[in-house]
Amino acid sequence: MSMEPSWLALFWAGVIAFSIIAYVILDGYDIGVGILFGLTGKEDQRLPKLASIAPFWDGNETWLVMIGASLYAAFPAVYAVFLGAFYLPVLLMLVGLIFRGVALEFRYRSSGMRKFWDAGFFYGSLVVAFVQGAAIGAMLRGVPVENMQFAGGAFFWLQPFPILTGIGLVLGYALLGAGWLAIKTRGEVQDWAYACIPKLVVAVFLVIALAFATTLTIDVAAIAQSNFEQRSWAWVFPLLAVLALLGVVLAARAKRLHLPFALTVAFFVFAFMTLVVMFWPYMIPYALTVAQAAAPESSLQFFFYGGAIVLPVIIVYTGVVYWVFRGKTDGYQA
Repeated sequence: MSMEPSWLALFWAGVIAFSIIAYVILDGYDIGVGILFGLTGKEDQRLPKLASIAPFWDGNETWLVMIGASLYAAFPAVYAVFLGAFYLPVLLMLVGLIFRGVALEFRYRSSGMRKFWDAGFFYGSLVVAFVQGAAIGAMLRGVPVENMQFAGGAFFWLQPFPILTGIGLVLGYALLGAGWLAIKTRGEVQDWAYACIPKLVVAVFLVIALAFATTLTIDVAAIAQSNFEQRSWAWVFPLLAVLALLGVVLAARAKRLHLPFALTVAFFVFAFMTLVVMFWPYMIPYALTVAQAAAPESSLQFFFYGGAIVLPVIIVYTGVVYWVFRGKTDGYQA
C-alpha cells in the first residue's frame, strides 16, 4: 500500500473537510439559536429566534449527511472505526437532532405540551453541541485502533479534556447563534443578542484557558501526539482565531450588523485549520492516515463522478435558499 495518498483520496479528504466546516458553521448557528432559545422563557422573544432559523435548519443538516456518505464511500475504515469509537456520542447526537426537529413542529400543534417540546428543543441543541465537541477532544487525544478496528472502551471519550472541548463547542455554537440573531432579528431580541456576545466570548476564552491548563496537568495525553509542535508556522491559525474573537466583541459593541457573525465564522475556520494541522496526515488520529484508510482507486473513481454532481448541487441549493430568505424575519408560520 502506498504511503502517499492518491489525488482521488485527497479530493475526498478535501470534500469531507469542506463538508465538516460547512456543517459546523451552518448547523452550528441554528444549534446555537436553540441553546439561546432556552435562556429566555418569554414567547415574544422565543418566536423571533425560531423565525430566524425556520427556513434553514433542515437544509443545514444536509452537510451532516454529506459527511457520513463521503466517509462511508471513500474511507470505509474511518467510518467503521469512528462509529465504533463514538457510538454513544453519535447516538446521543441523533436523538438530539430528532428532538430538535420534532420540537420545532410539535410546539405549535400541542399547546398543552409546549413546555415539553421547548425543553426538547433546548436540551436537544445542548446535547448535539456537547457530544460533537467532546468527540473532537477525544480525537485530539488519539483513538486506539488495532487491526483497523476501534480498540478502546465505550466511554473513552469522557475524559477531562474532551468534556472541556464539549463545553467549548456549546459556547461557540451559542456565539454563532447570537451573531445570527443580530442579523435576522430586530428590537429587543437583537439588543439581547448583542449583549450576549461579549459574555459568550469571555466564556469561550475561559474554556480555552482551562483546556490548555488541562493539557499541562491532569490530561497531558490530550495533544501530546499531535504534529503541531513540528509545524511552528501553524501558530498563525490559533493567533488569527484569537484576534477574530476579540474582533467579535468590538463588532458587537459597535452593533455592526454582519460583522460579529462573520468574525465568529472566521474564528471557527481558523480553529478548524489548527485541527487540520494537528491531525494531518491522519484521518483517525493517530492511527489511520488518508492513504491507509482510502477505499480502492476504482471505488474512489466511481464515487468521484457522483460527488462532482452532488456537491455543486448542494452548494447552489444552499446559496439559493439563503438568498431567497435574506433580510430580517419578522414572523413565524408553523
